[in-house]
Amino acid sequence: MSAHLSGANAPLTLTVGPVLYLWSRADLLRFYADLADSPVHTVVLGEVVCARRRELRLPDWLDLARELRQAGKDVVLATQALVETEADLRLIEHQAEQGEFAVEAADASALQLLAGRVPLVLGPHLNIYSHAALVEHADLGAVRWVAPVELPLDAVARINPPAQPVCTPAGEAMRTEVWAFGRVPLSFSARCFTARHHGVAKDSCGLRCLADPDGLPMNSTDGSSFLVLNGTQTQSAAVQCLLGDADALRAAGASSLRLSPCSRGFLQVLQDFDAVINAKRSATTAMAAWPALGVPGPYGNGYARRQPGMTWSET
Repeated sequence: MSAHLSGANAPLTLTVGPVLYLWSRADLLRFYADLADSPVHTVVLGEVVCARRRELRLPDWLDLARELRQAGKDVVLATQALVETEADLRLIEHQAEQGEFAVEAADASALQLLAGRVPLVLGPHLNIYSHAALVEHADLGAVRWVAPVELPLDAVARINPPAQPVCTPAGEAMRTEVWAFGRVPLSFSARCFTARHHGVAKDSCGLRCLADPDGLPMNSTDGSSFLVLNGTQTQSAAVQCLLGDADALRAAGASSLRLSPCSRGFLQVLQDFDAVINAKRSATTAMAAWPALGVPGPYGNGYARRQPGMTWSET
C-alpha cells in the first residue's frame, strides 16, 4: 500500500481549477498562456457552469491541453456540473473517448460514462462525505479526490487518512486535493440567476455573464457582502483562502491545493501560495499586496476550521 508523503516539510503542488466565470476567448487563451511559466503543477480545463458558454469547445480545450502538457503541466479535463440535456451527456462521452487526458467528474452522472475509460478525478461537487463513500468511488478507478469545499480539514483527514489512505484498484494511494483559494461554489441550478437579475430569459440571455468576470456580487439588506451570482451557479461572497494553513493542510493529508481563477492578480496569488506553503514565507505579507492587484475579497477560512465559511482568522 502506498502512503501519502507526509511531514512538516512535505511539498504541496498547486492545481488551477477550471475558470468558473465567462471570459472571452482571447482572455482565456491569454490566461492559460501565462500559466505555462507559473509554478502550477496541474491545470483543469473546461466549462463547468453553463452549456451556453462556448468561447472554447472540446477541440479547442484539447489543443490547449496539449500546449500546456508541452510546457510541463499535468492537464485534466472537467465535465459540466449540472447535466441537463442529451447534448451535455454527449460531451461527456466525447471527453471519455479522447484518451489523452484525465477527466474530472463534476457530477455523479458523469461517473458511469468515465469509469474505466480515462484516469478519473473526483471533483469537489460530488457528495463524498465519508471514508466508505471514498472507497466506493475509488473502485471506479479514481486517482485523486478533491474534497467538498465545506469540509473542515480534520474531516478530510478522517475520510482519507494520511497514514492509511484509500487505495485505487492499482494499489496506489488516493491523492487528496483541498480547495485553498477562490469563492466557494454553493449551488447549481437549472435556473440562471444572472439572466433573472437582468430580466431576460435563460435561453436568450445574450451572455450577460461576460460583463462580470468575477461574478455578480449581491449584498444583504444591510449592505453586507452575501453571495455572488455566476449564471446557474451561486457562490460565496467570501474568497476561501487557506494560505496560512500549511501545517493543517499537511496534517489532513493534502498533496495538492486547488486555486480557483479570478480575473485579476491570479498569477501573483499562485506565486504567493508556492512561496508561503512550500518556502515558508509570510502569508500576511503576501496577502497585503493582493487588494492593489485587484484580487477579490473579502477572505474566509471558516469552513476549514469548523466555523461559518465567511469567517476569517489569520491565526
